[in-house]
Amino acid sequence: MYQIIASDLDGTLLTPEHKLAPYTKNVLNQLHQQGKDFIFATGRHHIDVAGMREELGIPAYMITSNGARVHNCKGEVVFKQDLPASIVSGLVALTKNDPELKIHIYRNDDWLLNAEDPALRDFHETFCYQLFDVDNPPQDGVAKIFFTRDDRDHDKLVEWEERFNEHFGDRANIAFSTPWCLEVMDAGVSKGHALEAVAKEKGCTLADCIAFGDGMNDVEMLSMAGKGLVMDTSHEKVKKALPENEIIGSCQDEAVAHYLTDLFLK
Repeated sequence: MYQIIASDLDGTLLTPEHKLAPYTKNVLNQLHQQGKDFIFATGRHHIDVAGMREELGIPAYMITSNGARVHNCKGEVVFKQDLPASIVSGLVALTKNDPELKIHIYRNDDWLLNAEDPALRDFHETFCYQLFDVDNPPQDGVAKIFFTRDDRDHDKLVEWEERFNEHFGDRANIAFSTPWCLEVMDAGVSKGHALEAVAKEKGCTLADCIAFGDGMNDVEMLSMAGKGLVMDTSHEKVKKALPENEIIGSCQDEAVAHYLTDLFLK
């Protein structure tokens, strides 16, 4: 049976309020006691996830920024892959004059944003953004850049996705984590490839991994793992990309924890 459990967070493991529910925490702790390895696999920043790992209370690897960073149980970086400076500067130059677009940069230990967004302070309890100058963006240490709109207009972001692919498609991994969040990483970065590296370090293979996710940034992981489960609330693009993958319930019903209970604890 599977030795490694990898899960996306928002829309998958966490509640709609972006919290770890008590039942989910209990199940993951039971599986840890059984010797299973749990891995956070998320687009979130590693500092954000470290607080969640502390709350969960078990040692776990963290795949963050969609695979651009991997930290081990001790919090040490075991893998990192940054966006080239030319793509960073090119993306910001291309988008900085769109007043509706929020430009986010995950750089080393920082989260940078081009404009104030008070709503985001409710989304992250202990980790928040700093403002950056779009005319002088940082060049080094950038794990990923992502783009949002206050009105969550998916179609407008798809237009940007097409432009990004025209300019950087062969040098970047461009994917939606949610329908209203468009993310750009280096071409070699994905949760799937990061999971493969973690499995190898633990003496396992991808066949030993079971994974859960709901976004287009999860597709590589869900297709590469021994078993990949798709959330019922996933965007139709995800379901079309993974037509053979089993679909489970929603994060509101803690479907991941219930699936794991049925698989390992009964």
